[in-house]
Amino acid sequence: MKAVFDRPASLTDEPFPYCPGCGHGIVHEIVAECLDETGLTDRCILVSTIGCTVRCWRNFDVDVVQGAHGRGLAVATAVKTAHPDAFVLTYQGDGDLAAIGLSETVHAAARGEAVTVVFANNAVYGATGGQMAPTTLMGQCVSTCLEGRDPQNGGYPIRMCELLATLPAPAYLARGSVDSPANRRKAKALVTKAFRAQMEQGVFSLVEILSPCPVNLKMSPPDALRWVRDEMIPFYPLGEYKLPPGEQL
Repeated sequence: MKAVFDRPASLTDEPFPYCPGCGHGIVHEIVAECLDETGLTDRCILVSTIGCTVRCWRNFDVDVVQGAHGRGLAVATAVKTAHPDAFVLTYQGDGDLAAIGLSETVHAAARGEAVTVVFANNAVYGATGGQMAPTTLMGQCVSTCLEGRDPQNGGYPIRMCELLATLPAPAYLARGSVDSPANRRKAKALVTKAFRAQMEQGVFSLVEILSPCPVNLKMSPPDALRWVRDEMIPFYPLGEYKLPPGEQL
């Protein structure tokens, strides 16, 4: 029988360590396919940080550096400085990148560091029990705000692509989703473009990918996917927010 699909070469045969229905497995597959198709696997140095994403080191067949919580882009900056010809990638969640790591994220983008970020946004702290994250939606019920996020005590969600797009340094910024096969294909195209923005144009690139967390949303996997589509996408619109030099939105 002819094989139609197979595991991307850039993925190991380690089982995914994530909860049933978690979107990280889909995002991992996208990243690995893009590494294979751009020929960057052997040049890739992946920076793994803390949170659900810390587990990605065992699933990618690339060199990996472990960073402290939120310090992924500080570590990536050091790695790129030491190895300017390498393809430097961070894989980060919303609590890691947009909370404790917000300063590192903003300043790496402001400096125009030639590194790439794949940012999985599931609107909640996944690894530590479902607390409110910087990306938690208004009215969303999580373990630290059982009645729903209220701006009076929880502030407003942060839209990272829109925030970083205000910075003058050249960059590629985009947002995709894995709520459907069609959006998964579009997200892959965005990741491929981000990889090329680093290697061909030497600019900072970030792709935010909206992803379900069924366990902390307290939903079935199909319902969590529908929640991403019906609740997250209207607040976090998909598309490109900043293009590399020479391109226009």
